[in-house]
Order: sequence, then C-alpha cells, then structure tokens
Amino acid sequence: MKNVKWVFVLFALAALASMVAIGFAIGAGSILGIIGAVVLLFAVMGFGFKTKKAMREKGLL
Repeated sequence: MKNVKWVFVLFALAALASMVAIGFAIGAGSILGIIGAVVLLFAVMGFGFKTKKAMREKGLL
C-alpha cells in the first residue's frame, strides 16, 4: 500500500462514525437520531462514490 488516498480514509471514518451514531440512537430510543444518522450515512457514502468516480475519470486512481 504505497499510495494512500487520505480523502477515502476520511470518508470511511465518517461512514463509520455515522454507523456508530445509528447504534447510539437505537440505544437511546431516538427515532429522529436513527433517521438522521441513516441519512448522514447515505450522504457520506454517496459523496465518497461520487468522488471516486470523478478521480477515476481524471486518471488519479
């Protein structure tokens, strides 16, 4: 693993944090927290895939 793409590491950590937030919201019994964390997870994952596609098209991957 010579070339680390730090932007993808940050996307992965943000997705992990939102998954943890889902667990905390379930534990707290907060429906709004669960919905917010799931929306955040989809947003982070979508933006990560969009960034990966753009980098692939530019030849950076």
